[in-house]
Amino acid sequence: MNLVTGKVALVTGASRGIGRAIALRFAQEGANVAFTYLSSVEKGEALEAELAQFGITAKGYRSDASDHKAAEELVTQVLADFGRLDILINNAGITRDGLLMRMTEEQWDTVITINLKSVFNLTKAAIKPMMKAKSGSIINLTSVVGLRGNAGQANYAASKAGIIGFTKSVALELGSRNIRSNAIAPGFIETEMTGELNEKAIEEWKQSIPLKRGGQPDEVADACLFLASDLSRYITGQVLQVDGGMLT
Repeated sequence: MNLVTGKVALVTGASRGIGRAIALRFAQEGANVAFTYLSSVEKGEALEAELAQFGITAKGYRSDASDHKAAEELVTQVLADFGRLDILINNAGITRDGLLMRMTEEQWDTVITINLKSVFNLTKAAIKPMMKAKSGSIINLTSVVGLRGNAGQANYAASKAGIIGFTKSVALELGSRNIRSNAIAPGFIETEMTGELNEKAIEEWKQSIPLKRGGQPDEVADACLFLASDLSRYITGQVLQVDGGMLT
């Protein structure tokens, strides 16, 4: 039996990279998948068709999780379309890098709103049906940058550190309702975003990692699957680093 058969998972920011890998992994394991995307409708429709090939129900929603009302409407729609919500994966995120002395207020606000406020918005909306069901797994994508900081990413680091504090607080509040809340902190994962870096920088990153390579999106997806399934039924309030030993 697959690990999440028949469960309904909602994945934000699933049109590419880690989010896409998570959606595919959950579909392979028998979950019905609702996912969000913001930009390309074509990419969203293509992913919907790809997920459906696994014999599960899949539906994409063009939705901005950083908009409080839109997040509430999204969860309402997912419940109407799927009948339940078992797993929430808050993955949507952006970067607007720059040294603090040059960082604009807009760069700060945009990253905090999209990366951190969206986690609050969707989690708040999703816990209502989870509390009714007395069951649920919330997984928030943070980053090793949220654990150690990074020059030129004060806004991103703050948003990702905020996610960790939020995750632990939710775990404490909702543990008695059998709702688990955990975070995953990816390290250097090879995605479209990191593909834009120059080769020398990538090689330097890899040499600083004990496993001497970058991670793959499906390796983050596997960690998500573990935290969503009953294999981790006694784990909550934790941050699982998927970083090849980078922060060891």
